[in-house]
Order: sequence, then structure tokens, then C-alpha cells
Amino acid sequence: MAHYLVRARLRPALAAELHDRLRRGEFRRLRPFGEALTFSLENARLDPATGEAVWEEEDYCSPPLAMEREAVLDRYFEDLRVERVAEGEGWRRIAALPSLWGSGGPEAG
Repeated sequence: MAHYLVRARLRPALAAELHDRLRRGEFRRLRPFGEALTFSLENARLDPATGEAVWEEEDYCSPPLAMEREAVLDRYFEDLRVERVAEGEGWRRIAALPSLWGSGGPEAG
């Protein structure tokens, strides 16, 4: 298993839809990645310097996040980029950033 720091631009018109689906737990049932994807997106951060959503994701695919992109990510995000990191390193690097879903996040506008 590999871990990646993911950066992507959340499509503003779909931000509320994605957040609602996360709150309802709709992605948890997707196998084999639903639980990990849900956790990652629920805990995603907003990089104020770039306006990007940022999170750490565990993945088994080659290319990285292929199944997640097809099922969920490509609908809600664009310009998705990944950087391989050690487990937990991505979360440590973005810990000080605000939540993607908190005040000032994509739904605040």
C-alpha cells in the first residue's frame, strides 16, 4: 500500500453536493476504497495559498487513485495531483491548514 498527498481544485458548483454525500456516508460502501476515501475527504484541508483541497490518501492502484478518480474524484475535482509520502506524513504537513468544510471553505461563498 502507498500513501499520497493529494492536491486538487474542488469544483465550486459541486462542493455542497460532495459535502452532503460525505455526511450521508454514501462513499463508504465503495469497495475496496470507500472507507479510506471517505475518511480522507472528510478530513481534507484547504490550502489558502493555492485554493486547493489537500488530503492524504492510501491507495493500492497503479496509476495512483485510478479507481477513486473514476468513481468519485473526477466528478468533484480537477487538476488532481499526487505526491508519494510516508504514512501520516501528508496529514502532518497539512495539519495547520483549515478544514475544507469549515468556515471560509468552499461552501462559505
